[in-house]
Amino acid sequence: MDIRRLTSEDAVSYRALRLRSLQENPEAFLVTYDSEVSKPIEEIQHKLQSSSNRFTLGCFDKQELVGMVTFVREQHLKTIHKGNIYAMYVSPSCRGQKIGKALMKELVQRASVLEGLEQIGLTVISENRAAKQLYISLGFTVCGLEKNALKYEGQYWDEEKMVLELI
Repeated sequence: MDIRRLTSEDAVSYRALRLRSLQENPEAFLVTYDSEVSKPIEEIQHKLQSSSNRFTLGCFDKQELVGMVTFVREQHLKTIHKGNIYAMYVSPSCRGQKIGKALMKELVQRASVLEGLEQIGLTVISENRAAKQLYISLGFTVCGLEKNALKYEGQYWDEEKMVLELI
């Protein structure tokens, strides 16, 4: 397994895995398959352009992208000490191989060297026990619960806010 920052050259692989994630786990993401499937590849290429305040990591098994996670640092003066994790996903066929843990550890390591960054946050569907256990094992703690945070096709999901303190 190889973990590295994704670039615009990875847009086709990223898009395929992203669309798969939205089909297989629609409850776990803010956006829907329908809202993402029509996006032009140029938009995805632009989104994958890394900076010190935003990057997406991918895990490859041979040449296949099997896992991904995105970090975005807040940009406002009063929140620049925080960053957030988005779009964490590992293909079902690769789960149980500690790919999610490896992706998260790499993200935390890369983000923790950013000057002034003090905490990393994420949200997780309350019923997703495996994901919550992974985040807890890395030092994240629950700091809030939002009832009915997401609604899709008439179903609601609660979300838990989790945070990792870096200082």
